[in-house]
Amino acid sequence: MCSHNAGRSQLAAALLQHRADGRVTVSSAGTHPGPGIEPHIAQVLTEAGADAADAFPKPLTDEVVQAADIVITMGCGDACPVMPGRRYLDWPVPDPDGAPIAVVRAIRDDIDRRVTDLLAGLPSA
Repeated sequence: MCSHNAGRSQLAAALLQHRADGRVTVSSAGTHPGPGIEPHIAQVLTEAGADAADAFPKPLTDEVVQAADIVITMGCGDACPVMPGRRYLDWPVPDPDGAPIAVVRAIRDDIDRRVTDLLAGLPSA
């Protein structure tokens, strides 16, 4: 989850989907969804081998949170609904909106490390 669901949360969702290789179901959403995925986000995901072709900003709803076991927030503050029984992680990741491509790549790499660590800590199915 992030504010506009056009940058950080899209990076995290696509990278998690890519790295998980079908082990998890991934959703992303924003408190104030933007009109589309930021162009630099699609570019850096392609560079990492992750697919963002079908990605688009979606609204954050109670149903999205209810369906999750783990909720990861990145800059949406207190706007994310808190549901009992969910594990919440807050990843303090800079907003890539308007950043140079080198900065967006660094943000992608930071999120990718966090995704890898998250997957390593999940139980095996």
